[in-house]
Amino acid sequence: MTELTTTHAAPRPSLLRDIRRYALFVLLALMVIGFWHVQPAFIRSANLFSILQAVSVVAILGVGVSITMAADGFDLSVGSVAASSVMAASYAMVVWQMDAAGTIALVLLMGALIGLANGLLIVRVGVPDLLATLATMFLLAGLQLIPTGGRSITAGMVLPDGSTVPGAYDPAFLILGRSRLFDLVPMSVVVMAVVAFLAWFLMERTRWGRVFYAIGGNETAAHLSGAPTKAYRLSAYVISGALASLGGLIVA
Repeated sequence: MTELTTTHAAPRPSLLRDIRRYALFVLLALMVIGFWHVQPAFIRSANLFSILQAVSVVAILGVGVSITMAADGFDLSVGSVAASSVMAASYAMVVWQMDAAGTIALVLLMGALIGLANGLLIVRVGVPDLLATLATMFLLAGLQLIPTGGRSITAGMVLPDGSTVPGAYDPAFLILGRSRLFDLVPMSVVVMAVVAFLAWFLMERTRWGRVFYAIGGNETAAHLSGAPTKAYRLSAYVISGALASLGGLIVA
């Protein structure tokens, strides 16, 4: 006589698992409802875009740090990279008389090179990520004071060597941080949304992102499966540095 075996369907995710997954969004919704109840003007578009504008730079920096975390790393230098980018952008336009396009390209390249230096220290030399990026943070904090002696960069300022700067800020450069799309959405919010979407797409919908998650889960296993783990980890810090510079450009 043949025995019948019963196959049970895989259980659906429990309610507790769903709560954990969406708890942050539920909490955010409850906070918005609470603030709306206390102050009805809270949900007006002008106020909401003002809040998004205030957090846009931090969000852009956070995207870069999140990518390094996905690859089992961490970048502590993003704040100093952003601050150095503000100084570099101002110096390029006011002292070197560069236009907006050249300044943006230069600053983004600077951020990527700083990220590359971090990555080489961590991946090639073997310095722990926290120590390497912490050292970079303090190094940049000191270096950015040298060109101007710690003073703000303005048109007509006197440099430490006694010379007067000849240039001025390019009005086109201000579009990045001060203009509004359709006279409503701050450009910094648009940049933040584009960066967040691209990061989500690359990390969740491409092989590139899956390799990052594999490295974060088990770098040895990812390496044995044929993934160029060192190159991916290096690229994570390059991206983090470039995004930190982008945040600095918005502040500048």
